[in-house]
Amino acid sequence: MNLPKKVSITDVGPRDGLQNIKTWIPTETKLAIIDGLIDAGMKKIEVTSFVHPKSIPQMADAATVLQTVKQKYAGKVTAVALAPNLFGAAKAIELGADEITFVVSASEKHNLENTNQTIADSLAALKKVCEISRHLPVRLVVATSFVCPFAGKVEPEKVAHVVEAGLLAGAAAEVALGDTVGKAHPLQVEKLLNYLMPRFPHVDFILHLHDTCGMGLASILTALNMGITKYEASIGGLGGCPFAPGAAGNIATEDLVNMLHQMDVETGIDFSKLVNVARMIDQTIPLSVNGHMLKVYN
Repeated sequence: MNLPKKVSITDVGPRDGLQNIKTWIPTETKLAIIDGLIDAGMKKIEVTSFVHPKSIPQMADAATVLQTVKQKYAGKVTAVALAPNLFGAAKAIELGADEITFVVSASEKHNLENTNQTIADSLAALKKVCEISRHLPVRLVVATSFVCPFAGKVEPEKVAHVVEAGLLAGAAAEVALGDTVGKAHPLQVEKLLNYLMPRFPHVDFILHLHDTCGMGLASILTALNMGITKYEASIGGLGGCPFAPGAAGNIATEDLVNMLHQMDVETGIDFSKLVNVARMIDQTIPLSVNGHMLKVYN
């Protein structure tokens, strides 16, 4: 295998990992998770989402979380905020986010369920967000890049359409491919990357995989061997899409780091400290931690 010497990981746990939990998680707990991730060496974290509290009540403290992280760790960590629309993006920019995440699905049906908009409408909104962001990077995430919970398998051509349109709209040349329901397998990952990489040679593709069917790390191994060096994961394996029936959590950050370190791939992350963060989550949040490493290093 031709593995890279080093990869970068963005932890999306504070946003993607917590957003679906119905029980209110105190802001102090969310900030403690972020503190732990930064102490473990995480350099980029998706800290919150500027979505309407009626849609995602757990993110009602987005402003406080982002402002606190920026005041405490300015220059030490890249604080990413998800914004589903122009209003959310404007708020995130105003409060000092370092990057904006904007999601467009490759599946028309999922995009309608997720945003109540067509893909064309979402891409038009993305263009407006890019226009107000000035020099702030707007990172495109292509949801359902592999499988749609409503329409089934998604062909690479549909993913390529969203990538191309997103870049034309002004999105940064760093695009995340989201396996929203966690059903992608290694050959599917290989097929999509083989289709996209020659067509967009200047784009850094990121893999954002869920682990519903237990094939997440195997799929990442395939991507590693193809030269992909950027990944998103969630501490404790928390997360999942509220509009995707059957979706489990993300790949656990600590599981991913363990696999990479075992293969002598550098991450810049302290594994033992990462496991401690997962342990803290397991003890304070009313949801089972899905990662394997907490069971190994108890």
